[in-house]
Amino acid sequence: MKILKLLIINLLLSLVLIRPSFAFIILIDPGHGGEELGAISRVWQKTKKGKKTINIYEKNLTLDLAKKVKKHLEKKYTTYLTRSFDRTVTLNERANMADTVKADLFISIHFNSSTEDQSNGFETYYLDNHADVAIKKVEDIENKYLDGAEKTVNQILIDLVIQKTVSSSKKLANSIHDTLGKNIPKKFKIKDRGMKPGLFYVLALSKRPGALIEAGFMSNSKELRKIRSDRFLEAYARSISDGIIDYLKTLPAKDIPLF
Repeated sequence: MKILKLLIINLLLSLVLIRPSFAFIILIDPGHGGEELGAISRVWQKTKKGKKTINIYEKNLTLDLAKKVKKHLEKKYTTYLTRSFDRTVTLNERANMADTVKADLFISIHFNSSTEDQSNGFETYYLDNHADVAIKKVEDIENKYLDGAEKTVNQILIDLVIQKTVSSSKKLANSIHDTLGKNIPKKFKIKDRGMKPGLFYVLALSKRPGALIEAGFMSNSKELRKIRSDRFLEAYARSISDGIIDYLKTLPAKDIPLF
């Protein structure tokens, strides 16, 4: 009987000890998917018959990176993906998933593109108002799948969500970008373009603290070679994960039921 009591006590203690970590829920959103290709770049690939051009789709790179982030985070937290394979997911569906899983954080992953093929570097965004023309170009790309009516209605929601989440989202984005800034520029010679505010509907619709990642320019052929590599994706995923972990360490422990 004493042995049984000790086993029960040890079990309860172990559950209490893991409670703070697994209580947090993170939803990782690989941008685009299915019919929404995202940015497209073409590269030469060697074959037995010579060379041919192949298309590189943003939707595939975002999924690869998101899966790696999930792999790191799920060791400590409950972690979900808005899609785990190539399929179309609307912005509203992504937001609904955040409600369904009761996510504490929403991380949307993207890769950048520009009409200027020399544009380069990585950036991290949080939801907030601004008056920056350069940022608006990124917003237009990431928000383009919403029609005019949805944008009009959702603008009201954005204003409300910003008031509620801007402080937490800014701290989260800063923690992620700070970790990226310590690792990525030196290892891969990629420019740090900074942390910035942006009006992204996917962040607003999620209605919780979040960040949007732009992990390099697909339109820059030199940078594309780097960001396609497994070495880059792994390093970037680890930095994102470490930044999220550092942020969550600043929050009070969140309780979960023992049974």
